[in-house]
Amino acid sequence: MIKQVFKKPYLYFFILIFLVYLTLNVIISQFYITIQYIPKYLETINWLELILSGIFSLIIGILISISAVLVYIKYKERKKIKKQTFLASLGTIGGFSTGICSACVAGLFPLIFSLFGISFSFLSLPFKGMEIQLLIILILTSNLYFLNKEKKVCS
Repeated sequence: MIKQVFKKPYLYFFILIFLVYLTLNVIISQFYITIQYIPKYLETINWLELILSGIFSLIIGILISISAVLVYIKYKERKKIKKQTFLASLGTIGGFSTGICSACVAGLFPLIFSLFGISFSFLSLPFKGMEIQLLIILILTSNLYFLNKEKKVCS
């Protein structure tokens, strides 16, 4: 079933969703502002954390794109997809919450918390928010499993 995602016309949907997700993630997390300061703070940047966080963001974007296209394919086939749609939505919201670099920028959840006067940053977590990104990757991977799982019908 996943092979269908990488065939035309679904490949175009995959690329479009991936690019829209990354663009929205950069805008929401304001990573375009953080990028400007990287040359100024070269010595203080933890490159491993920044690179890992960026890789996790790309993986999340790919998984969200695959999930969205698979949900669309399943919908076209008229199968029940409530659980998979929920997991794909949860993964998308979670991906937006961490931003590109979860340690560098606020992300969506800290922004929402700040509306209620609650100060929160993923930087206060043990792995600076990368554990949230890993959890999102696990949720999206399980979503792909459920989307590809065929129901066995006994005749």
